Order: sequence, then C-alpha cells, then structure tokens
Amino acid sequence: MTIYQELEKAVDELEAALKAANLWREAMPSSAAFASRQPFCVDTMSLPQWLRYVFIARLYELVKAQAPLPEKCEVAPAVAAYLQQHGIRASDQLLVVQRVERIDALINQA
Repeated sequence: MTIYQELEKAVDELEAALKAANLWREAMPSSAAFASRQPFCVDTMSLPQWLRYVFIARLYELVKAQAPLPEKCEVAPAVAAYLQQHGIRASDQLLVVQRVERIDALINQA
C-alpha cells in the first residue's frame, strides 16, 4: 500500500469518526474565513469546521494529485485540547484524536 493509499484510508476514517461524534455537520465557512493567517483558522472557524473544510479537503487534494506531503504535521494536540474544552464525550474524543494522530504519523514518516 502506498503512502497515498494509507493516507486516504486514514482521512476516510477521520471523516467517519467526526460523523460518529456529530462534529461533521458544521456549516460551510464564508470565503473570507479561508483567508485567515492564524493556525487552524482559529479566528474565523471552529476547529471542526477547519478539520472538515480545510484539513480533510486539502489532504484529499494531495492524495488525488499524489502531490508532495507537508514535511511535518502536528494537528492531534490541538484537536485533543479543543474536544476536551468543548465537553465532547470521552469515547468520541478518543476516536477522533486517534484518527488525527494516525494522519500526523503518516505525514511525519513520509
């Protein structure tokens, strides 16, 4: 299995985990929200919005184009902190964070 196949599977699993945790139903951010220069677009989007409309979307684009992957990915700590602060059920937190950790590891190993 290529890195792109593994990454696509990991992103699919993250999407499923977000849906299971009821974090997928986030409204599409305005076009201006995507112009944020802050990490995770914290000033213009919720983290679930960023995961769905930026992180996952970009990863799917990279996989489809088999484009070079980022040199480093450390998204899981931010996701873990957000989910804990927002009172997301512990089992959902664990599932989502594990999926993001898998993506981080795949990109960092590539």
